[in-house]
Amino acid sequence: MSSNLYYIQILHEDFKSFSLIFTSNLTLLFFCSVLQLSSQGPTHDEIDFEFLGNLSGNPYILHTNVYAQGKGNREQQFYLWFDPTRNFHTYSIIWKPQHIIFLVDNIPIRVFKNAESVGVPFPKSQPMRIYSSLWNADDWATRGGLVKTDWTKAPFTAYYRNFNANACTWSGTASSCASTSSISDGAWETNGLDAPGRRRLRWVQKYFMIYNYCTDLKRFPQGVPVECKRPRF
Repeated sequence: MSSNLYYIQILHEDFKSFSLIFTSNLTLLFFCSVLQLSSQGPTHDEIDFEFLGNLSGNPYILHTNVYAQGKGNREQQFYLWFDPTRNFHTYSIIWKPQHIIFLVDNIPIRVFKNAESVGVPFPKSQPMRIYSSLWNADDWATRGGLVKTDWTKAPFTAYYRNFNANACTWSGTASSCASTSSISDGAWETNGLDAPGRRRLRWVQKYFMIYNYCTDLKRFPQGVPVECKRPRF
């Protein structure tokens, strides 16, 4: 857990070079949080970038979710195009007032756009801490809780290196960037994906996305959430 609180009132949070490697002989039968931003309380905001456990030999699942004002249920899940146990890889979150972008090795895998104009809450008003942890969630994280943690494989280990947060800290009364003119440049605040980034995002979502709440009609029989009906970019 970070000692600082980070805030997004006029800028973004950019986590670069955040890397993780699992021990290569480890079978994950629990939940591993790679990178998480979260505030506190029943109406908390949260941005999740997480690995779910698996059975030996099966692909690892990368799980993403966005909470705003205490409400989540915005999951997208992916297989990766590499084995995350073999080497370090970079997992990044770009958090801006206009959107949240999840990236793996600088390849965008998900964009969550601000849709407050149509009544969808967006996490931008609460400062959040950074969390990274290993914890047991075998009641749901592995095949919906069908497979339980094998504690004979303990201890479970993850390795991190090159963590970087390009962000504004929150002192309790103000953002550290509130008076920094270079941070308030409009283009810097609002830039989204360029054409190559959009092509990479389409490639990932076409070939590696395994769950998207926006297409889960069984879960939302009355219709998918309103943000799902808007353009991705």
